[in-house]
Amino acid sequence: MKLLLSSVFCLLFFTSFSQELAVLKYKGGGDWYSNPTALPNLITFCNNNIHTKIESVPQNVEVGSTDIFQFPMLHMTGHGNVFFSEDDAENLRNYLISGGFLHIDDNYGMQPYITVELKKVFPDKELVELPSSHPIFNIAYNFPNGLPKIHEHDGKRPQAFGIFHEDRLVLLFTYESDLGDGWEDESVHNDPPEVREKALKMGANIVKYAFEN
Repeated sequence: MKLLLSSVFCLLFFTSFSQELAVLKYKGGGDWYSNPTALPNLITFCNNNIHTKIESVPQNVEVGSTDIFQFPMLHMTGHGNVFFSEDDAENLRNYLISGGFLHIDDNYGMQPYITVELKKVFPDKELVELPSSHPIFNIAYNFPNGLPKIHEHDGKRPQAFGIFHEDRLVLLFTYESDLGDGWEDESVHNDPPEVREKALKMGANIVKYAFEN
């Protein structure tokens, strides 16, 4: 209980005064560190276009550490296995219900693992698909059709799923879109400028929503 109260205070303090992002480091062998240029590029775009003041080099934080409470938004990605211990799940749940926000971007192959692990975090909640009318799709840039398609992968339609706590969206899971690849340096995937722009604008929407809600 003391740890929870300390964590809640820490989160409220930092979300009041800071606009920072961190990459979530998790267990299981998945490449949590993939897309190394993605967040720095997204941060630059946000600072230049939606008037944020985010530090240009995001930190890496472990899911089970109280360090996550220093950041109003966490970003998680990868291609493979994810594992949360009971302590990891409890820490992440406390972070999210205390006002934090987690964006999970499936970099291809993450979906079957993360959906299982999220049941440890919220056993009584389900991922629900967000309608295109949700504010996250128009808070800064308008996406009338919802989540944009950045990379083809299996050719499925892009989907944005969320978990809500007391009517607040606390977790966003983007699937079959691969926004992070679109945020990377142009030379990494050779995406055309219009595709990268869509990815960055959707990323800016996510950041703005996380900071303001």
